Amino acid sequence: MFSAQNEPVQKGKNQNRRSNKNTKAPKEKESEWQERVVQIRRVTKVVKGGKKLSFRAIVIVGNERGQVGVGVGKASDVIGAVRKGVADGKKHLVEVPLTKANSIPHPVNGAGGGAKVMMRPASPGTGVIAGGAVRTVLELAGVRNILAKQLGSGNPLNNARATASALASLRTFSDVAEERGVSIEKLYI
Repeated sequence: MFSAQNEPVQKGKNQNRRSNKNTKAPKEKESEWQERVVQIRRVTKVVKGGKKLSFRAIVIVGNERGQVGVGVGKASDVIGAVRKGVADGKKHLVEVPLTKANSIPHPVNGAGGGAKVMMRPASPGTGVIAGGAVRTVLELAGVRNILAKQLGSGNPLNNARATASALASLRTFSDVAEERGVSIEKLYI
């Protein structure tokens, strides 16, 4: 008599293979971050043997709920540059206080390099009135109603950074009241 342990086991064709049902890793939840590439440039560096080509990508990262970042990545291929730009954008996130009308609380100006950006709050239904990189930054920040104007340089990177610095300098009424040590009702008295 053979015990059950000593009997040879016959395997079917599909028994050795894993079933597809269990091997799939649970899908990662849909990323809340959106990425938009503003500009991809081919840049060169002069080295001893000639010119070394690489790519520079300007990427805006935002969650459309008050957080946005501007990132720059350089790599020898476009995909690597975009990936580095996304990582850089997530490192430089800015919190944006939004009003009930999905606008900004007060007028603000920002500067970055030679670029200046002027922004004004707008009433509901106005939309995002801005151009170029400024528009992209505001949309990914979650701003829906705003008036903005680029002044000075037309450089997309400097305009995006100017917009991010302007959004970082925004303060809500409650923040100002807390700084001054008064209630919001007494802020204007």
